[in-house]
Amino acid sequence: MADGLHRIPLPLPNDGLRAVNVYALETDDGLTLVDGGWALPAARAVLERSLARIGAGVGDVRRFLVTHVHRDHYTLASQLAGETGAHVSLGIGDKPALDLFHSDAWPGRSPFPDVLRTAGAHGVAERWEEHARSQEEFDLGHWAYPDAWLEGDHRLEVGTRTLDAVHTPGHTPGHYVFADRAAGLLLSGDHVLPTITPSIGFTVPVVASPLGDFMASLARVRELPDLRVLPAHGPVAPSSHARVDALLAHHEHRLALCLEALRSGSVSAADVAAVLPWTRHDHAWASLDVFNQGMAAMETKAHLDLLVAREQVDATPDPAGVVSYAARLGSPTGGGENGPAGAGTGPADDGE
Repeated sequence: MADGLHRIPLPLPNDGLRAVNVYALETDDGLTLVDGGWALPAARAVLERSLARIGAGVGDVRRFLVTHVHRDHYTLASQLAGETGAHVSLGIGDKPALDLFHSDAWPGRSPFPDVLRTAGAHGVAERWEEHARSQEEFDLGHWAYPDAWLEGDHRLEVGTRTLDAVHTPGHTPGHYVFADRAAGLLLSGDHVLPTITPSIGFTVPVVASPLGDFMASLARVRELPDLRVLPAHGPVAPSSHARVDALLAHHEHRLALCLEALRSGSVSAADVAAVLPWTRHDHAWASLDVFNQGMAAMETKAHLDLLVAREQVDATPDPAGVVSYAARLGSPTGGGENGPAGAGTGPADDGE
């Protein structure tokens, strides 16, 4: 990707995404890896073969800078650090997720079925609970606490490079991007992706306004110089400014579609999700598998909750906890043209 900086795509299992990009930065003291991949034998084998091509091995990795706590970024870093003593850093906003994983409440019960019920997706919630009960034993060795928590915006020295660590909550509360201004590069994790948008609302524990957080974080990245985007998924993108602008426009368009869907009356988030198009190919919600139906319902809920925060929509829970949304009188609608090219949304775009 640049002098002393290498991209290593690692495989993902049964996932809508083919690979997660791990970036290796060479220093005189060894390697720093941005993200670690999913703790799978196949991913580790690819990592070892790839490092060998630059004359290194996993024992040469001194440090992991993990953009966020999702398993395709964190778990292999955690596993390898336990073996080699490499130093791991993670955003402190993701500490509640690790706290939950290490508590007696996990993995006994996921919070997502409850969220799906408030969204009105009861059948999907039941299927998600069945899936959770069938999962293999939870390996805490893949979820060890990091050696250091990243807090606020600050600078990191990585060999001869100076990286701006920028807190970008939204996809997860503790997400970070790393900007190398001198080289004109943005190691963007899942925050800025070149052809898709990250999932919003699929985070543990559940947060109040994930979409509001995400869009505010996009605006903060827009304030950086225009940088070449080195994402965690997909190809390199030439302009962080252009991609951020497209993502913001895309979500404004989705917000307008949600508001328009409410014109027929008071409905649940699942009702709205059922009439929206999904993915870059405009699939119907009914055609999605149960996992992606759940992702779509939670992302729609995130959009509706932001409309509530903007005072364009009212939300009313019923006695069972299902939230109904209704557009306020006088709220403007309309979203202009279809969302920006390549700015696909939701359910299968990027999961945990």
